Amino acid sequence: MNKTGVIAVAALVLLLSGCSVLGGITTAELLSSAAGPVASAALGRASGQASNTVHHGDAPVKALCIEFNRSAPLPDLVPALQAELRSQRVDSRVYEADTQTPGCEVWLRYAASVEWGKPPLSDNYRPYLSSASLSLRRADGTVMATSDYRLDPEMGMSRWADTRRKLASTVRALITGFED
Repeated sequence: MNKTGVIAVAALVLLLSGCSVLGGITTAELLSSAAGPVASAALGRASGQASNTVHHGDAPVKALCIEFNRSAPLPDLVPALQAELRSQRVDSRVYEADTQTPGCEVWLRYAASVEWGKPPLSDNYRPYLSSASLSLRRADGTVMATSDYRLDPEMGMSRWADTRRKLASTVRALITGFED
């Protein structure tokens, strides 16, 4: 619904004051159907922020291997990491933990917490990424950089954003050393 439609619905709601003449649709249902997409779109655009970033000033990474973490059961987590790495011009490959892979000079390791909740104006629970810790390590285990994502504590606005949007600034900070 566009901005004009939302304004028209809001005006209609004010005029109806609790009842509706629109075929049995209550004012609350009308407002909910108009505001739902707007609220969902706004919450979906909220992004996460990097925190606790430590970067040891290594040369920019051009390629890395991602150690797959089965303890972080969010299906879009690794694709989100890879998409953001591509946006930073970093190639990546995914491997199971403890895989011996010659040619992997830099490893990205991650841990993530997933929680369940109901998105606005929904009756269905769904999982969302509530925190993540990322680290870049050399093949010998030396830490090159670390950065964390945490759900914003005030209102949790980024709760329903997609995983890639949440992790964007954390991946950027991990690669560049700069938090937004």
